[in-house]
Amino acid sequence: MIHNQISSSTDSTSLNPGFIAFTEFKLSNGLRVILHEDHKAPLVCLNIAYHVGSKNESEDRMGFAHLFEHLLFDGSKNVPRGMFDVFITQAGGHDNAYTTEDKTNYYEVLPSHQLGLGFWLESDRMLEFGVSEISLVTQKNVVKEEKRERYDNTPYGSLTIRMNRLAYTKFPYWWSVIGDMETIDAATLVDVKEFFETYYVPDNAVLVLTGDFDSKIIEGEIEKYFGAIPSGTGKQNRPMYDEPVQTEERRVIVSDEPVPLSGVFYAYKTPAEGTPDFIALDLLTDVLSTGRSSRLYKKLVYELQIASEVSAYVDSREMPGLTYIYAIAANPEQEPKSLEDAIEEVIAKVIRDGVLPEELEKSMNKTEARLVASRVTVQGKADQLAHAAIFYGDANRANTLIDEYRRVTTEDLRRAAEKYLVPTNRSTIIYLADADIASAENDSSEEIGEPDKFPNVELASI
Repeated sequence: MIHNQISSSTDSTSLNPGFIAFTEFKLSNGLRVILHEDHKAPLVCLNIAYHVGSKNESEDRMGFAHLFEHLLFDGSKNVPRGMFDVFITQAGGHDNAYTTEDKTNYYEVLPSHQLGLGFWLESDRMLEFGVSEISLVTQKNVVKEEKRERYDNTPYGSLTIRMNRLAYTKFPYWWSVIGDMETIDAATLVDVKEFFETYYVPDNAVLVLTGDFDSKIIEGEIEKYFGAIPSGTGKQNRPMYDEPVQTEERRVIVSDEPVPLSGVFYAYKTPAEGTPDFIALDLLTDVLSTGRSSRLYKKLVYELQIASEVSAYVDSREMPGLTYIYAIAANPEQEPKSLEDAIEEVIAKVIRDGVLPEELEKSMNKTEARLVASRVTVQGKADQLAHAAIFYGDANRANTLIDEYRRVTTEDLRRAAEKYLVPTNRSTIIYLADADIASAENDSSEEIGEPDKFPNVELASI
């Protein structure tokens, strides 16, 4: 047999409007394949996700996963430099990729009759290392410029750099997806080839195909293009989560970066994506900050008029991530202490009294709408299936998540707030505008951060 059947799903859209019917099998080299037929439009999306992100790097090779993403668009063994995108666009399609702490994802959306082109391009990238020295030099400079633009020269741009280094003291979520100048410069062609041969192998990848195709025919095509690619060595770095339990607040004041308004940024340690407490916190952040009726907006922006912007969200990761809550001052004279007091008052009320049933219902409705909307297109469906396969080991989790959110209660939200949204589980960064710097310099109880010591752990993409 060329493959082993793993699973399949049947359509139950009457119960779940976001349901994605699929079949799944595995090639003999370990490549996991997921197929979803959708004949509404003559389009296909070919998505290949590799189970490698910045957490799989070593300290002296920070930024390799993201750098490699760039390199694979600069040519492969049989695709000349700069021609990958040209082939796709000339065929009437588009393509892109992104890198996170946990995975690297590539995709092409093409007219269905051009699917063979997508198979050829992606299989050529996976088959054999084809990066040249000139490509490495070029993409190093591109990545360094991306870092300057997005992180070094943007107000509050160092936030995730600083916050992740503050929140994580041991586990490799503390360093940057985009890397830093030194480790990017230090990358050699030998290093890059070793990274490719370790992680860009069939048994470390998931191939998802969605759209207008015939599964019975396409299985043979996938075997033709990908079946002969050798499996990997199994030597991938798979770090175990070993971050020590946080027992006190960690706090940094930033006074040496120009920002227009002071800001208070909280980050609380959060369970891994998809766990029951993560789901509860995800819903709770909607109650706190989504829309003008949300609790943070009503308190800080509307009632007290001390904030120009508020937000709360979960930074989801394969292993424990962070829940962010922040507020930006309403004017340059606004002191951060008033923002902190107001945020903590809102959180304390949730812990004490919980949330209203109608607040939870509103949050659930928004979440369900967001989940369904994310899988309307062939590209969205492919991304959702690949993500579930990588993060949960179960592609069908993309279908069951909506039901998991629906089962959450108001007490689940209150309990999650009580357990996680506490100062001892919090890392705090205060950005000071000019008007607040003088008073902060007289407060010896808080540390002044040094920006070059705080690598970034934020999603990066080409």
